[in-house]
Amino acid sequence: MSWNPELYHKFKKERFEPFKDLMSLIVVREGLRVLDLGCGTGELTEMVLDMLPQSEVLGIDSSKEMLEKTSIKKRPGLNFELCPIEKVSGGWDLIFSNAAIQWVSNHEQLIPGLVSLLKPGGQIAVQLPANHKHATQTIDSELAREEPFSSALGGWSKEWPVLSIGEYADLLYESGAQDINVFEKIYPHVLENIEAVIDWLSGTALLPYFERLPQELHEDFLNSYRERLQDLYPEVPVFYPFQRIFFSARMPQ
Repeated sequence: MSWNPELYHKFKKERFEPFKDLMSLIVVREGLRVLDLGCGTGELTEMVLDMLPQSEVLGIDSSKEMLEKTSIKKRPGLNFELCPIEKVSGGWDLIFSNAAIQWVSNHEQLIPGLVSLLKPGGQIAVQLPANHKHATQTIDSELAREEPFSSALGGWSKEWPVLSIGEYADLLYESGAQDINVFEKIYPHVLENIEAVIDWLSGTALLPYFERLPQELHEDFLNSYRERLQDLYPEVPVFYPFQRIFFSARMPQ
């Protein structure tokens, strides 16, 4: 997908809050080989390196637009690479990911595959959005099933691969991990109006639809989405509860 870093970072403060909670799960050790899955523009990757002395951190992302912003951040111990999450390899002391693996399908295979890349004593720590059942993110699927959008999309609508916290716990255990910690948390965001909600989702959840719809239908889709969102949020400001999943685990020494 073609990402817009400026639009994504419009809500930088709100998107940073879950990352702080993710960082609190990381066991600080020296001299680690670290992989950041879906590094985006690299600010968070840089922060992880700063908290892990004498470590080497590689941030990967599949978006050229995002990675263009990382060039000025490269320094000893910090590098970035164009690579999809499902293609990673190698051995790592820490694999972490902030709001990225929800774009990768088949988590039943993805999670064991990532755990298999951990060295003895290595840790995985992940945060991913789990707001796909919220009305703001079911409206787009409803519209995708209606004309003229259904024909233009060939019957396609976005299906998120996000599992339950119990399923993630099971996958980690079955992969041989220990010190398993899995939980959900809701971040209560208060946004100015529905246009702010649209701006938030245009930088993430609505992207797959804009990628697949012809340009001449973008405005119609967005206007239809706006109308239904107005019914959902008739008053301002808008209380937008955002649910996220966290999990971490370590491999035995």
